[in-house]
Amino acid sequence: MMNLFMLRHRVPVLTAFILVALWGLFTVSSPDTFLHGRIYISFMSTIPFTAMLAFALTLLIIAREIDMSFPAVVALGGFVFSQIFQLTQSPILAFGAAIAAGITCGILNGILVVYFRIPSIIATIGTQFFLGGLTTVLADGLALSIPQVRDSWIHTLMVGRIADFIPAQVLWALLMVFLLWLILSRHVFGDNVNFIGDNPKAARVMGVSVERTRLMLFMLMGAVSALVGVFVSLEMSSWWPNQGQGYMLLVFASVFIGGTSVLGGRGTLVGTLFGACIIGILEAGIISAGLAGFWTRLIYGVTILASLMVHSMMLKQHMGSWRRLLFNKG
Repeated sequence: MMNLFMLRHRVPVLTAFILVALWGLFTVSSPDTFLHGRIYISFMSTIPFTAMLAFALTLLIIAREIDMSFPAVVALGGFVFSQIFQLTQSPILAFGAAIAAGITCGILNGILVVYFRIPSIIATIGTQFFLGGLTTVLADGLALSIPQVRDSWIHTLMVGRIADFIPAQVLWALLMVFLLWLILSRHVFGDNVNFIGDNPKAARVMGVSVERTRLMLFMLMGAVSALVGVFVSLEMSSWWPNQGQGYMLLVFASVFIGGTSVLGGRGTLVGTLFGACIIGILEAGIISAGLAGFWTRLIYGVTILASLMVHSMMLKQHMGSWRRLLFNKG
């Protein structure tokens, strides 16, 4: 039974092992940093934003699609929230408008990919520039400050500190990964996503609405991106035009380190969660170890390449193990 469990869940288990090994290495090399509670408050404040984006992107990549526009949607969602909150002082109205803007961006991406048949990487690179430019024009290139949001209930609910220690966004990220895991593994929509990733033509023959499923995935990605924009604006009590630009590398690294196949058809949300934690602690560990900050991207790249090679080898072993299992049963 244990062997079967490890066979089925070897990717998230390996990712968790890498996370624990890195944490142990950083703790030994920089005990003053990694044995102090402040660093973990910082991790819990920032990693959930990367993780939430990575969860939604994982579903898209499983379905053989990709979204390069989400950093611009993060900025747009944060701008809409901050601007409307400044004008109306209504958290509900500002939040609803931001999510609606994100869903609209997802519909735009979905229409370009699903109905105009433009490859998703090309279409979303185009919308990345369009939405980023639109947001900058709307904001006139200026940042927005919303310090009054700290006194509102939405700040306490979404990014407040539980017991004066745990940032609330941690719980929201855990809730999101749980709900998306239920959808992916227990709901017919999740079955459709996996079928499309395995073989879109066969999925269509089996009655799966491939176009509608892909459109909904882009809408989900847009909504989550705008939501993260709201989270970041609440956490910082401000918005700036390039708010989402730093997430591109972090999110893709989280997804691929977590074991999601670059070819689609295979992925794990739990692995993505561990991947986001690995990426989140890397920079702090690198700097604490005495290396300059510009080493970060190099080590990110090495980590991504190494994880892709390991997961590729594991996939070959996984297929071989299942063949032997089936052969023995036969």
